[in-house]
Amino acid sequence: MLLDDLTTIKDDMVAFIAGHGMRSMKAFVPEEVPSVLFEDDDPDGWKDFVEHAKSASVPFITMSEVVLEPEDVATLIGQVRDQNYPDHDMEELEEAQELTRHVGKVGYIQLSFSSGGVLYLYEAATEWYDRFQELLETVTELGQIMLDDNDDE
Repeated sequence: MLLDDLTTIKDDMVAFIAGHGMRSMKAFVPEEVPSVLFEDDDPDGWKDFVEHAKSASVPFITMSEVVLEPEDVATLIGQVRDQNYPDHDMEELEEAQELTRHVGKVGYIQLSFSSGGVLYLYEAATEWYDRFQELLETVTELGQIMLDDNDDE
């Protein structure tokens, strides 16, 4: 089951966490923080993650979500255009423009808890959010290459 919007899952997570007597706190754990990523192919695997947190007697789980904003898509489209892609790379521009269909939707959710000095993470993302991130990374990398080339001159 591929979801286009994780809003319903987020709402279910909030209720499930509360139903287990825990609280959720809005917070995001950046990639730089050492952590253990919970892996489960089951779409309801997040329930197991919450139950592990409950078993570890943690009082709260952190929760973060990313909603695609119009400014995010506009910025990406602008960056793709600014890169002066050759005609054969217009696919990236079309993909960036297609992301406007997902504005207002939740594309990424992160849950985390700390136990025994270890930070545990659960992440869920839609396909369009993963592609959005890939396009951002591509544009950023190309921008850095262009800046480095200009620095050499």
